[in-house]
Amino acid sequence: MNSSPTPTLPAADPTATGQTCPNCGAPKLGPFCQSCGQPEKGMVRHLASVMSDIADTLFNVDSRIFRTLPALFLRPGFLTNEYFAGRRTRYVTPFRLFFFLCLIAFFAIQVGTGITSVQSLRLGDSESGELLEQIASAQTPEDLRQATEKYAATLETAKSAARISSQAVKAIQARIDSGNELSRKRQAFLVERAAAIAAGKPTPPDPAISRGIEINGAVWQPTAESTRVSWLPDFANARLLQMAQRTAANLKSARHDPSHLIEGVFSVLPQTMFVLMPLLALLLKIAYLFKRRLYMEHFLVALHAHAFVFLSLLLLVLVNLINSWALLHAGWLVTLCGWISAAIWTWIIVYPLLMAKRVYRQGWFMTTIKFCFVGLGYLILLGFGLAGAIIASLAAT
Repeated sequence: MNSSPTPTLPAADPTATGQTCPNCGAPKLGPFCQSCGQPEKGMVRHLASVMSDIADTLFNVDSRIFRTLPALFLRPGFLTNEYFAGRRTRYVTPFRLFFFLCLIAFFAIQVGTGITSVQSLRLGDSESGELLEQIASAQTPEDLRQATEKYAATLETAKSAARISSQAVKAIQARIDSGNELSRKRQAFLVERAAAIAAGKPTPPDPAISRGIEINGAVWQPTAESTRVSWLPDFANARLLQMAQRTAANLKSARHDPSHLIEGVFSVLPQTMFVLMPLLALLLKIAYLFKRRLYMEHFLVALHAHAFVFLSLLLLVLVNLINSWALLHAGWLVTLCGWISAAIWTWIIVYPLLMAKRVYRQGWFMTTIKFCFVGLGYLILLGFGLAGAIIASLAAT
């Protein structure tokens, strides 16, 4: 019995159906042109589809995140060595991991700062800070007495609030004692100044009056003349004067309430580290010059190191939020949060040393020497970066 071959359908001709690449005219056999490589999808489509592709490119971390984050935090250098060994698909890629943690850390710091500020309002920090300024600048004994009494009353009200922990009571009492000490010093100055005026002697300088910023022993005040740049137009010089005056005012308030300055440091830390990351890779290239590694290898080390720092900052923000809640409701957690924070900060210092040892595989002596060189250089760069960011923040707000 003869069996006839099974008939097959002829292959579709892409050119007959118009399925050709609009760029080179070659037949389209998939989402990318086989001839010129142009993708089928362009930007001219529904916005939801475009945003979906962008989110997939940036945040496609799926289940790999559960293998990546524990290894990143607990095993220094492991992810970097895995990447160098070619085992890449099982973990989140270095840049995607860095970008994801940087973005989340920046958002968490902003949210955490807001929540901490709300908690501080319940402890009377906002009003007490303003009253502390009034105590420090009181010009008469009566003004000083009123400001001191109002300061103590504000904090006593916060201390007597319901459901407040014993640690919060101790912290408030410490601020009351600090305000009373400042009041005594101000009272002593007012008495000294009154005695000098009565005796016809020169009055002592008022510590509440800002003397400006000292540069090489000379006092600099933010005035129109001191901030003017001759080659700039008038509107630019006016803007410089406003920024200088804001900076001076913010620095003055930070003497009594440095919390806003500290919050400003943490708010600009992720952006600063993002900018400094390529410089860290350059420092590693210099330190390990004779290892003959490519710059991109050091760049991957820097990516994972910064990703670890961002993850540590996330944990510190979480611990700080728990501590803020515990300060008002569960005092026993405050001590535990303090120990956890200290452990994380210690791990941040030790982690890069262990990472360098495992990635570059040198002895402890050379690793320690190079760790000190790279660490010192990076800290200097980080200091300049943070200083510039803080100055910009003080001048703008």
